[in-house]
Amino acid sequence: MSDDIHEVYAVSYASHARKRSENYIFGDPHDEMTSITYYVWVIKGPHGNFVIDTGFDHAAAEERGRTIIHSVGEGLKAIGVEPDKVENVVATHMHWDHAGNYDLFPSARYHIQDSEMFYATGRCMCHQTLRIPFSESDVHAMVSKVFAYRCEFHDGSEELAPGITVHKIGGHSKGLQCVQVKTRRGTVVVASDCIHLYSHIDEGRVFPITYSVGDTLEGYKTIQKLASSRQHIVPGHDPDVLKIYPAAKAGLENWIVRLDVAPKT
Repeated sequence: MSDDIHEVYAVSYASHARKRSENYIFGDPHDEMTSITYYVWVIKGPHGNFVIDTGFDHAAAEERGRTIIHSVGEGLKAIGVEPDKVENVVATHMHWDHAGNYDLFPSARYHIQDSEMFYATGRCMCHQTLRIPFSESDVHAMVSKVFAYRCEFHDGSEELAPGITVHKIGGHSKGLQCVQVKTRRGTVVVASDCIHLYSHIDEGRVFPITYSVGDTLEGYKTIQKLASSRQHIVPGHDPDVLKIYPAAKAGLENWIVRLDVAPKT
């Protein structure tokens, strides 16, 4: 068996109802209610389990008005991943909905871009508008991991293991990165918030919270080059991911899906 072929899972854990117009800079003429889904992702393979992002907990959900359906820990255990045994976590960026649950992975080393730590701890956080998507406690927790020798910093693109590579994209957050994974169906890109919804990349639109509109749009081009096809790109918050891909196993429908197998549609 090849040592660079992996399984990839999307684990949903929360949702948020919102107006469609809230998902785009300049709004949207169709102002009906819609929803976004919150995910963490898991890579399983010959080099162990890699968790991509850590989500948020019930306290953060209450503070921000979100609804947790299954906790992140519950979702991971449903596919045989014990959080306290995970050795590698990829922090795509440090926004509150991707960087919480920081006590859930006591054995993990965190992979993060230099520029994201610089952004989350530097002068940009003196601006309330830029600070909105960050949680002070999450940032403190990441700094503590630095001092505990539990962070691996990256600058651009770097291979974490055969078949697993991170790529700095920027845009939504200054040091935002995506994860490129080699699977049996081709090269999948877990975009996280490089692409929130399929409509963003398909229509060239941008989510309202962003550090750089230009970097976001250029990032779409980069991700299209990194993935085997449009069908190999996985956005960070689209509920349709749960409809398009098959459940990881019976009983996990609309909760955890496989991304390394062909979509249903």
